[in-house]
This record gives sequence, C-alpha cells and structure tokens, in this order.
Amino acid sequence: MSGTVLVSGGSGFLGGWCIVELLERGYEVRTTVRDLAREAELREAVGSQVDAGERLSVLTADLTKDDGWPDAVAGCDYVLHVASPFPPAQPKDPDELIVPAREGTLRVLRAALGAGAKRIVVTSSVAAIAGGAKGPGPLTEADWTDLDFPTLSPYVRSKTIAEQAAWKLAEEEGAKERLATINPGAILGPLLHRDPSFSLQTVQRLLKGTPGLPRIGFSFVDVRDVADLHVKAMLGGSAGGERFIAVDEFLWLAEVAAILRRELGPEAKKVPTRKVPDLLVKVMGRFDPSVGSIVNQLGKKLTYSSEKARTELGWSPRPVADSIADTGRSMVELGLA
Repeated sequence: MSGTVLVSGGSGFLGGWCIVELLERGYEVRTTVRDLAREAELREAVGSQVDAGERLSVLTADLTKDDGWPDAVAGCDYVLHVASPFPPAQPKDPDELIVPAREGTLRVLRAALGAGAKRIVVTSSVAAIAGGAKGPGPLTEADWTDLDFPTLSPYVRSKTIAEQAAWKLAEEEGAKERLATINPGAILGPLLHRDPSFSLQTVQRLLKGTPGLPRIGFSFVDVRDVADLHVKAMLGGSAGGERFIAVDEFLWLAEVAAILRRELGPEAKKVPTRKVPDLLVKVMGRFDPSVGSIVNQLGKKLTYSSEKARTELGWSPRPVADSIADTGRSMVELGLA
C-alpha cells in the first residue's frame, strides 16, 4: 500500500491502533495531538507494535480551534477522524461535550474535503444508533438515536449530533460518497500505554475488585478489529456514504468477570463473583455520578447487527472472549490492575 493518511487523536486508544494498522499496511501516517509533549509517548506506544521509521509524523491540532488542521490534512489521501471527547463523568452542561464533538468533527471534515481527501472515515458510536430504542434489537445502521428522548446522556447526544452534522455537511458539499462512519460498541483490547480509555475501565474495575456485579451489559468489540474496519471503510469502493456498526457480542458484566477469572487465573483473584441488586445500584447512583450514569442500563439487553460490515466489507472480528482476556493480561503487565 502507499499513500498518506491522517489520524486525528493518535494518542488515544483507538487512534493509536489505527496508526499501527496503517503502518503495518505500508502507509505514511500523520497524526494530531493537542500537546506535542505527548509525541514521545505516542511514538513509544506505536513502536511497541510496529517499526514506524520515518513514516509517522506528529502535528499539533485542537478540535476546538481551526489552527493546525489545514497543515494536518494537506496532501493526505485519506483521513480517519477518531478524536472525540469521552469524559469519566457526564457534565452537567451537555454543551461541554456536544459543542466540541460537533464543531471538531465539522472542522476536520471541512479541512479534509477542501484538501481533496478521497475518503474521510469518522468514528461515531452505537450511542448514535440506540438512544431511546424501543426494543431489544438487533439494531442496524438504519436506526438513529431519538434526540427527543428525555433521558439521553450528554455523551449520547454529542455522538448523535456530531455524526448527523457530518452527514449533513457531506450532503451539502455534494461529497456524501467521500464520507463513511464507524459505529463501535464498547471497545476492548490490549493497551499501547498506561493511559486506559474510558471503555477499558470496565475491565480495570473488575480486576481491582469492584464490590460487586451490577446487572448491566455491553456489546463489545476489539480495538484492533475496529481499526481494521476503519481501513476497510477507507478503501472500500462501496463504503462511501455508508455507516457501519462494529460490534461482536453482547455480554453481561457477570459474564465478563467469569471470562477474566477463567483466562487469567490467579491474576484475576480480586474479580468479584457477587451480583449487586438493582435497588442498591440505584441508591448508590444518587451519590456517585459514575454509578448514576449506568442506572438506566440495569437489566437492559440491547443488541446490534454487524452483518453489513461483515458482508459488504469482509470484516471478521475476533471472539470477544479473546479481547477480554487480552485486555486483562495487558492491564496486569502494565501494572494497571
């Protein structure tokens, strides 16, 4: 392969693995970080998987500012816009998330279209598909979050509004075929450095011995498979103008815990076995915002179909049990559990 690809947010969990995937395929890769002080850490993380040589360049750009983006996209054949805010606790003012997510996406998309990029792949989320869902699924790419649904979190609103804004801009510019979006579930997999993303904290809390297992679950997917799907959408002739769900399997937290205990043995000795009653979680949620954010998920099993990505792009994700085990081992090795 040859060509130059910009990956926004290269210091993040998914962004780092997208860089690895592209370098392994022979591309020149350019990436953005908000602070160049993180460049050495980023290069070390990527270098743990692949020899970047001179094929990786790091530039500074911020989603809240125009500065830096014209230089970042100049001469790029493709752009993967991965960077997006994901806070550990939901802000009281939803605009703290919505505005940077929407304006950042539009800022990168405008710059990429103006620079002549052949395809821009934007990382969205199943959050832009499932909010306010009326049934258990499986949901597809034809489904959209209902922004009128009263209990949507700021994060769900931000992902939905940002993706809708991207599609609207692409249509206005007559460039819909140059845009594709990826809608992943909860992303797991081995870490490239000691800065775990929010989605990985589910496994980290289990390994550290959280008091019990609330009755919640997620549709999981491996970070390496999400990176692979980004590249498939980048190159696929039929991928332009399309959304692609990236999930493997739904698992309850108790099932995740059982996999960790089975695969990691003594290293998972703190992983709980006791289930926490829904009522207790609801009471705790009144005092702990991180707990409160999951109360509306108690007992709900919502599933998604990734058949479109599998059929149209030949995507074949690894079993989620392998991803959970790899995540746990990675955290143990890095001293995060």
